[in-house]
Amino acid sequence: MNLVLFESAELSVPLPRTDPRATHILDVLRRHEGDTFDAGVVNGPLGKATLARIAADALTLTFAWDAPPSPLPPTTLLIGLPRPQTARDILRDATTLGATQIHFVATERADRNYATSTLWTSGEWRRHCLTGAAQAFDTRIPEVTWTHTLASALATLPPEASAKEGRLALDNYEASAPLQKCNPLGYTSLVLALGPERGWGPADREALRAAGFTLAHLGTRVLRVETAVVAALAIARAG
Repeated sequence: MNLVLFESAELSVPLPRTDPRATHILDVLRRHEGDTFDAGVVNGPLGKATLARIAADALTLTFAWDAPPSPLPPTTLLIGLPRPQTARDILRDATTLGATQIHFVATERADRNYATSTLWTSGEWRRHCLTGAAQAFDTRIPEVTWTHTLASALATLPPEASAKEGRLALDNYEASAPLQKCNPLGYTSLVLALGPERGWGPADREALRAAGFTLAHLGTRVLRVETAVVAALAIARAG
């Protein structure tokens, strides 16, 4: 945990000793009364927290904030609904890499039952985004949805992609160019689509092309979805 994150409502109340962040502050960071550590407000500023008091049941903290971080480059992921464990990895790592929106969508070959997992219904998904943000030393977490179909997610995009918006869909079978040759660095915003574990179906590809997406690939090797997300974001946002 490179950064200890707090919700706005938590700033004015003691942090219970049972909270994992309290354990991290005391046992990993080894902070004592009067010591400081790096902290942030979720989707807000970075700054320093001071451990003002250690009680038997809670920690009392004070905060000094800097300016909010600069906006992230708009990066939207459309991902065919994967297994919950795969989604957990994607939520964490895509947040670390700076995705601003992640939409897990029902596709031809995705198992729609995955959308009813407790990952989503319990709100667990947010915890994985917070872990990813803390790793990146950032406070921003992406907008996340899991109720769209591919068609409804595409309908939320502007009718036509601008010259500064890249729309790229990874595909192992019908893509004609590698991702790095599609020049994503020339885009100020990016929409990146990745299929579920079983890949895109014919109707999915037709819908993506109709929405202005270029099919691209990451080479001849077949990757796990979570690996492809990391590789694609790293290539698209390098430099």
